[in-house]
Amino acid sequence: MNNEPLDFSRLTPHRGPEESSGFLLWKVSTLWRRAIEEALDPLGLTHPQFVILASIGWFTSEGEQACQAKIGKHAGLDPNTTSQILRGLQSKQLIDRLRSSDERSKHPVLTPAGAAILTRSFPAIEQVNAKFFASMDTTERPLILNTLRKLARLDP
Repeated sequence: MNNEPLDFSRLTPHRGPEESSGFLLWKVSTLWRRAIEEALDPLGLTHPQFVILASIGWFTSEGEQACQAKIGKHAGLDPNTTSQILRGLQSKQLIDRLRSSDERSKHPVLTPAGAAILTRSFPAIEQVNAKFFASMDTTERPLILNTLRKLARLDP
Protein backbone atom coordinates (compact mmCIF):
# COMPACT_ATOMS: atom_id res chain seq x y z
CA MET A 1 0.00 0.00 0.00
CA ASN A 2 1.37 3.39 -1.04
CA ASN A 3 1.08 6.09 1.63
CA GLU A 4 2.57 8.77 -0.59
CA PRO A 5 0.25 11.75 -1.10
CA LEU A 6 -0.90 12.38 -4.65
CA ASP A 7 0.90 15.11 -6.54
CA PHE A 8 -2.14 17.03 -7.78
CA SER A 9 0.08 19.50 -9.65
CA ARG A 10 0.76 16.66 -12.11
CA LEU A 11 -2.93 15.70 -12.39
CA THR A 12 -4.74 19.01 -12.77
CA PRO A 13 -3.95 22.67 -13.41
CA HIS A 14 -6.19 23.64 -10.47
CA ARG A 15 -4.70 24.37 -7.05
CA GLY A 16 -7.85 23.01 -5.46
CA PRO A 17 -11.44 21.99 -6.17
CA GLU A 18 -12.69 25.54 -5.62
CA GLU A 19 -10.89 26.51 -8.86
CA SER A 20 -12.40 23.70 -10.93
CA SER A 21 -15.47 24.73 -12.94
CA GLY A 22 -16.49 21.08 -13.18
CA PHE A 23 -16.34 20.51 -9.44
CA LEU A 24 -18.16 23.76 -8.71
CA LEU A 25 -20.89 22.90 -11.23
CA TRP A 26 -21.23 19.48 -9.57
CA LYS A 27 -21.45 21.06 -6.11
CA VAL A 28 -23.98 23.74 -7.14
CA SER A 29 -26.16 21.30 -9.08
CA THR A 30 -26.14 18.82 -6.18
CA LEU A 31 -27.18 21.49 -3.68
CA TRP A 32 -29.85 22.86 -6.00
CA ARG A 33 -31.29 19.43 -6.88
CA ARG A 34 -31.45 18.49 -3.22
CA ALA A 35 -33.50 21.64 -2.52
CA ILE A 36 -35.78 20.94 -5.50
CA GLU A 37 -36.32 17.31 -4.44
CA GLU A 38 -37.23 18.44 -0.91
CA ALA A 39 -39.85 20.82 -2.34
CA LEU A 40 -41.32 18.17 -4.65
CA ASP A 41 -41.33 15.26 -2.21
CA PRO A 42 -44.54 16.33 -0.39
CA LEU A 43 -46.25 16.48 -3.78
CA GLY A 44 -45.19 12.92 -4.63
CA LEU A 45 -43.00 13.95 -7.56
CA THR A 46 -39.35 13.42 -8.36
CA HIS A 47 -37.39 16.14 -10.07
CA PRO A 48 -37.27 14.27 -13.42
CA GLN A 49 -41.04 13.71 -13.23
CA PHE A 50 -41.58 17.42 -12.65
CA VAL A 51 -39.34 18.33 -15.60
CA ILE A 52 -41.22 15.97 -17.92
CA LEU A 53 -44.61 17.23 -16.69
CA ALA A 54 -43.50 20.85 -17.11
CA SER A 55 -42.18 20.10 -20.62
CA ILE A 56 -45.50 18.53 -21.60
CA GLY A 57 -47.30 21.52 -20.10
CA TRP A 58 -45.16 24.03 -22.01
CA PHE A 59 -45.57 22.25 -25.32
CA THR A 60 -49.32 21.72 -25.01
CA SER A 61 -49.94 25.26 -23.72
CA GLU A 62 -48.47 26.47 -27.01
CA GLY A 63 -50.82 24.18 -28.96
CA GLU A 64 -48.14 21.62 -29.83
CA GLN A 65 -48.50 17.88 -29.73
CA ALA A 66 -45.05 16.83 -28.59
CA CYS A 67 -43.96 13.25 -29.07
CA GLN A 68 -41.96 11.35 -26.48
CA ALA A 69 -38.67 11.96 -28.33
CA LYS A 70 -39.19 15.73 -28.42
CA ILE A 71 -40.11 15.84 -24.74
CA GLY A 72 -37.05 13.77 -23.83
CA LYS A 73 -34.75 15.96 -25.90
CA HIS A 74 -36.24 19.09 -24.34
CA ALA A 75 -35.67 17.65 -20.85
CA GLY A 76 -32.17 16.40 -21.71
CA LEU A 77 -33.05 12.77 -21.00
CA ASP A 78 -32.37 9.66 -23.03
CA PRO A 79 -35.32 7.89 -24.70
CA ASN A 80 -35.40 4.96 -22.26
CA THR A 81 -35.45 7.20 -19.17
CA THR A 82 -38.09 9.43 -20.76
CA SER A 83 -40.25 6.40 -21.53
CA GLN A 84 -39.95 5.10 -17.95
CA ILE A 85 -40.88 8.48 -16.50
CA LEU A 86 -43.85 8.82 -18.85
CA ARG A 87 -45.10 5.36 -17.88
CA GLY A 88 -44.81 6.32 -14.21
CA LEU A 89 -46.68 9.57 -14.77
CA GLN A 90 -49.38 7.70 -16.65
CA SER A 91 -49.72 5.17 -13.83
CA LYS A 92 -50.18 8.11 -11.43
CA GLN A 93 -52.86 9.38 -13.83
CA LEU A 94 -51.00 12.66 -14.34
CA ILE A 95 -50.76 12.22 -18.12
CA ASP A 96 -52.52 10.40 -20.93
CA ARG A 97 -50.61 9.14 -23.96
CA LEU A 98 -52.73 9.75 -27.04
CA ARG A 99 -52.02 7.90 -30.27
CA SER A 100 -51.29 10.11 -33.24
CA SER A 101 -52.21 9.45 -36.85
CA ASP A 102 -48.89 7.57 -37.01
CA GLU A 103 -49.78 4.51 -34.93
CA ARG A 104 -46.19 4.18 -33.69
CA SER A 105 -46.19 7.59 -32.03
CA LYS A 106 -47.91 8.74 -28.84
CA HIS A 107 -48.40 12.29 -27.65
CA PRO A 108 -48.41 12.77 -23.88
CA VAL A 109 -50.94 15.28 -22.57
CA LEU A 110 -51.66 16.44 -19.04
CA THR A 111 -54.71 15.08 -17.28
CA PRO A 112 -56.64 17.40 -14.96
CA ALA A 113 -54.68 15.83 -12.07
CA GLY A 114 -51.41 16.51 -13.92
CA ALA A 115 -52.37 20.14 -14.51
CA ALA A 116 -53.35 20.46 -10.84
CA ILE A 117 -50.04 19.09 -9.59
CA LEU A 118 -48.12 21.41 -11.91
CA THR A 119 -50.19 24.31 -10.58
CA ARG A 120 -49.09 23.34 -7.06
CA SER A 121 -45.50 22.43 -7.84
CA PHE A 122 -44.43 25.42 -9.95
CA PRO A 123 -44.76 27.90 -7.07
CA ALA A 124 -42.73 25.54 -4.85
CA ILE A 125 -40.01 25.28 -7.51
CA GLU A 126 -39.97 29.03 -8.09
CA GLN A 127 -39.65 29.61 -4.35
CA VAL A 128 -36.66 27.24 -4.17
CA ASN A 129 -35.06 28.95 -7.17
CA ALA A 130 -35.58 32.41 -5.71
CA LYS A 131 -34.03 31.39 -2.41
CA PHE A 132 -31.19 29.40 -3.99
CA PHE A 133 -30.17 32.15 -6.42
CA ALA A 134 -30.78 35.04 -4.01
CA SER A 135 -27.05 35.47 -3.37
CA MET A 136 -26.59 36.68 -6.96
CA ASP A 137 -27.27 40.33 -7.46
CA THR A 138 -29.60 41.39 -10.24
CA THR A 139 -26.75 42.49 -12.51
CA GLU A 140 -25.22 38.98 -12.40
CA ARG A 141 -28.38 37.09 -13.32
CA PRO A 142 -28.45 37.83 -17.08
CA LEU A 143 -24.81 36.78 -17.38
CA ILE A 144 -25.45 33.58 -15.41
CA LEU A 145 -28.54 32.77 -17.52
CA ASN A 146 -26.62 33.33 -20.76
CA THR A 147 -23.80 31.12 -19.50
CA LEU A 148 -26.24 28.37 -18.51
CA ARG A 149 -27.93 28.60 -21.93
CA LYS A 150 -24.56 28.16 -23.64
CA LEU A 151 -23.67 25.20 -21.43
CA ALA A 152 -27.09 23.65 -22.12
CA ARG A 153 -26.42 24.19 -25.84
CA LEU A 154 -29.45 26.47 -26.17
CA ASP A 155 -27.48 29.43 -27.51
CA PRO A 156 -25.14 29.21 -30.49
